[in-house]
Amino acid sequence: MQTVAVLDFETTGLSPSMGDRATEIAVILLRDGQIVDRYQSLMNAGRRVPSDVIALTGITNNMIASAPPVSKVMPEAAAFVGSHPVVAHNAGFDKRFWQAELGLLSVSAEHPFACTMRVSRRIYPHASSHRLSSLAEMLRLPKSGPAHRAMVDAETASHLWLLLQRDIAKDYRLDQVDHGLMARLQKTSKAKVATFLGSLSND
Repeated sequence: MQTVAVLDFETTGLSPSMGDRATEIAVILLRDGQIVDRYQSLMNAGRRVPSDVIALTGITNNMIASAPPVSKVMPEAAAFVGSHPVVAHNAGFDKRFWQAELGLLSVSAEHPFACTMRVSRRIYPHASSHRLSSLAEMLRLPKSGPAHRAMVDAETASHLWLLLQRDIAKDYRLDQVDHGLMARLQKTSKAKVATFLGSLSND
């Protein structure tokens, strides 16, 4: 059975190209529909956390000052992910920070990413919002704490990924809905989703 690494960052801002840095990372390993392992750490990348981000995440500059350096945390996270394919909600954001932070350390970051936000737009097109918190409420996903902390968001994204797999498998009679299929699905136009998934049906 395939193992995927569900990843979430908290950061000082929206873009590493604008000088923003990671402040926290969480990674959950999913296998056979279950959470099998977890990694989480704050990290100090030498960048102050703006007040609006502190208000959103609760991660303060004092917390970052006492956190381990990014040069320790990111190689640990990369080793934890290993060669597994990666999943994230709004994956473009997390992929940019994953590649930027590991790139600064000359650590390989060429992992394939699948996005629960993009897939959910195709499978739950009538949702009023495809933000993680909104989908969690609509779909009644398990909650482990307030949003905008890395492990909580990674857990929510994990539950969303598993539900997407189950719903796609059930609705389109598929034996296996793996990372590769999800990565193809997220690139499929909404109008062609039924045709694409129907072509894979076991019936």
